[in-house]
Amino acid sequence: MSRHAAAPPPRRAHLAVALAAVGALAAAIGVWSTQGDEDDRCAPDSKLVLPCGAWWGAYIPYDENSSLTEPVYAFEKRIGRKLDLVYTYHDMSGNPTDGELLTPDEQELGKDRLLMLAWESTVWKEKHHANWSETQLGWKNIASGKYDASIIDPQARRLKAYGKRVFFSFDQETDMRIKEGAGTPEEYVAAYRHLRERFERLGVRNVVWVWTVSGYLGNAESMKALYPGDAYVDWIGMDQYNYYQCHKSPNWLDFEASQRPTYEWLRTNISANKPLMLSEFATAPDPRRPERQRQWYADIPEVAPTLPRVRAYVHWNRAVPGGPDCDLTVDSGPALEGYKEAGSDPYFNQGGPRH
Repeated sequence: MSRHAAAPPPRRAHLAVALAAVGALAAAIGVWSTQGDEDDRCAPDSKLVLPCGAWWGAYIPYDENSSLTEPVYAFEKRIGRKLDLVYTYHDMSGNPTDGELLTPDEQELGKDRLLMLAWESTVWKEKHHANWSETQLGWKNIASGKYDASIIDPQARRLKAYGKRVFFSFDQETDMRIKEGAGTPEEYVAAYRHLRERFERLGVRNVVWVWTVSGYLGNAESMKALYPGDAYVDWIGMDQYNYYQCHKSPNWLDFEASQRPTYEWLRTNISANKPLMLSEFATAPDPRRPERQRQWYADIPEVAPTLPRVRAYVHWNRAVPGGPDCDLTVDSGPALEGYKEAGSDPYFNQGGPRH
């Protein structure tokens, strides 16, 4: 959840048998394939990495009736396509509103879309994190096993029962959480590793683990210290924006300028091999030059192939605190025009996920 408003990645004889086994495994664990590609050259692998193009996704907030499906369907109607990926957020309260992974709405959307679940080690003080206030549970407490029986194990079992592959992020934008009292980098690494090991002990095999940071390079040393290690991370996520006047920045950053520095830094300093996800991205408007917002999104298809490790693009479609210049949605006007144009590009249309 965007926290930037609070702060400045056989042998031929056995071929038939092998293919049958692979098919059975894919059906059992919900591996997605790519529609219309007969030789499967562009089908995702077991970690949901596309060899061709990238997933096109978004975070869409719940509506006033606590529906997620209706806002997603309405968003898809506006942009003229179905999302490949829907990104949602949960706390660790355990309550059915926000603390249960894979709500009925998520499961409905997951029938023909990928899901990415972000799980925060907090308890939100308002429904759907409306006012961004929360109580920290503490990384050292997660790592110690204090919440295994009461919180972690029940939600892990829900994931296991769902069966399909899901992207999963623990405490996204983790570098921004240190000053919020979540703990130290060492405690986070221990908590992340404990969570993954606990899931595996419970037989949860359908989770693709995403380690997500803000990507703010002023936090470079913290991000290095927070990395759990290649053995624990499947994807790296980064949340970079063009905030412009939302943060009173004098500099407008086009799409490439907003994303490339962190992309290159992560590839050089964290992992050159892991796939990356723009797990949140958006631009604030320029009130004096509204056409800039359209162009910011329209530029994405040209830039995307030059960021070859980025295999998922997830738009943050929600205003953040800070006033009218902090509306990051693409629901209308020039922003919608540019976003629709980008989303129609073949690079982001690899057939869509399906069973």
